[in-house]
Amino acid sequence: MSNPLQQTIEALAKEKGIEPDVVISAIEEAVATASRKYYKTGENLKTRFNTETGQVDLFALKTVVEDVTNAATEISITEAREMYRPLYGDEVANSIELGDEMEFPKPTEVLGRIAAQTAKQVIFQKVREAEREHVFAEYNERIGEVVNGTVKRFENGDIILEIGRIEAVLPRKEQSRAESYTPQDRVRTVIKGVNRSAKGPQIVLSRTDPALLIKLFEQEVPEIYDGTVMIRGAVREAGDRAKVAVYSRERDVDPVGACVGMKGTRVQSIIRELRGEKIDIVEWSEDPVAFVTNALSPAKVQRVSIVDDRDRVMEVIVEDKQLSLAIGKKGQNVRLAAKLTGWRIDIKSEEEKRREVEAQFGELEIPGDSSSDASTDAAAEQSAAKVEASVAEAEASDTPVPYTLAGIGEKTVRKLVEAGLATQEAVAAASAEELAAIPGIGDKTAEKILAAARGDASESGQE
Repeated sequence: MSNPLQQTIEALAKEKGIEPDVVISAIEEAVATASRKYYKTGENLKTRFNTETGQVDLFALKTVVEDVTNAATEISITEAREMYRPLYGDEVANSIELGDEMEFPKPTEVLGRIAAQTAKQVIFQKVREAEREHVFAEYNERIGEVVNGTVKRFENGDIILEIGRIEAVLPRKEQSRAESYTPQDRVRTVIKGVNRSAKGPQIVLSRTDPALLIKLFEQEVPEIYDGTVMIRGAVREAGDRAKVAVYSRERDVDPVGACVGMKGTRVQSIIRELRGEKIDIVEWSEDPVAFVTNALSPAKVQRVSIVDDRDRVMEVIVEDKQLSLAIGKKGQNVRLAAKLTGWRIDIKSEEEKRREVEAQFGELEIPGDSSSDASTDAAAEQSAAKVEASVAEAEASDTPVPYTLAGIGEKTVRKLVEAGLATQEAVAAASAEELAAIPGIGDKTAEKILAAARGDASESGQE
């Protein structure tokens, strides 16, 4: 049966969330500190907690030597053997060798009130240090985890939250500008970091970190939680807008649809949690052109071209009426799309692009000069031809396509026509491999095109 002190130690350890051995070690060190202050003999004092009696035993350690030079810490081998012989017999006494350490019990009852107060302070300090270290280790492993907290108070714009049995800080810079709180409000945050300080570990929370958005999707969307749908990136301007790129590992699962939910129920619950922050869910793609096109949602893109592959620069052309939507309020939509994709995006309207091409054409025009040689004229004609081709390409999007395919965009149909498949019947007669070989059309798109072309063809045949 454990003694009262042992029970007190176990209760204290449980309350502070630390091991009982830490408390026992603190008690032993506290008694040793108090004993040194009381005795002041220069002896090498050692303490040991006795689990049977519930007391802390105090000893003076002395090293066995040939000739004693410091009586407080040394004892001669002759004296040591003579001391042990009547107590333990010749065999034990003769086993004592040079360098052995002998323990000499000392009383602790005489330590007094001041020594007891010193012991109490040392115990309190050691337990507090152990508690701080335990908190730091626990929460340092939980960075990126979502926790629920209660607003306790406000300090210079920062919000102090109570999570579990400890306090954490939600700094002003980690608060969404669309949110405000009052004491006792329940707040869901993500653990951003843990800082060591003189007052103990400081747990830093965030409501603006994209990690909060990702964790909320994991909690609301079962397909993300079980790994069927993966979040490949998330960016936010907290309180205004966010973009999330998702990818499905299974062909039959629509990643965007899974995140939106039936009638938008899943994404709406996240929007409510983020106090009305708009969320664009876009499909991730290995093809940077397709990914950038998706990332600019809800704007519809006409054409995308890579300007500089090394510096990751893209030029995006949109319809004149789509320009403001593509750029977004104060450039927010294109800024988030650029952060999500990792590409610098230069957005232009069709009219801007047309003027740009015409300006290039005007710069290349060479005034008539009878002295110009044939090679110069040829170079000018060649440059003009290139510019005219660029203008024709810019205007090509206005030309109606000769046929349409269910579920296939006009841009893709135009690629088929440019590749020589001028009729729906020609597309239906092609193989998936032939379609996939056309630039900008992958294996999945090729299969969708074939299904649409052959399905439509069979229907028209029956009619």
